[in-house]
Amino acid sequence: MLLLHLRRYPVTLLIAVCIVLLSLLPISDIKMPVQVPLADKWTHMVMYGVLTLVIWFDYRRSHQQFNAWKLFLFAFLAPIAMGGILELMQAYLTTCRSGEWLDFVANTIGVCIGTTIGLLSATLLKR
Repeated sequence: MLLLHLRRYPVTLLIAVCIVLLSLLPISDIKMPVQVPLADKWTHMVMYGVLTLVIWFDYRRSHQQFNAWKLFLFAFLAPIAMGGILELMQAYLTTCRSGEWLDFVANTIGVCIGTTIGLLSATLLKR
C-alpha cells in the first residue's frame, strides 16, 4: 500500500516531508536584507498552498475518476490536520520551536487558497 502511494503521490510526499523537517528541526534566524511584514505567516501560507495544489495535481494525474469525497479528505482536511499537529508538536515536543495559533491560521488559509485554485483548475480541465 505504501509503495502504491509513493508511486501515485511522489511530489506530494516529498513536499510533506520537507514541511515536517522545516517545522521540527532547529533553524537559525536568517537575517533578511529587506524586512517583509509577516514573512513567517506568508511562508506558512505558501508552503501549505503549494502542498495542497500538488496534492490536487498528483491526484488528477494518478486517478481516472474524480472522487470529490476522497479529494476533500486528502487535499483539504489532511493538510489542515497536518498543520495543526505540527504546531502542537512544535509547542510540546521541541525546545527550539514554538507552536503558534496564527501559524495554524496561515496554514489553513494556504490550504483554502490551494483548494480554490485546485477546484478552478479541475473545473477548467473538465471542459
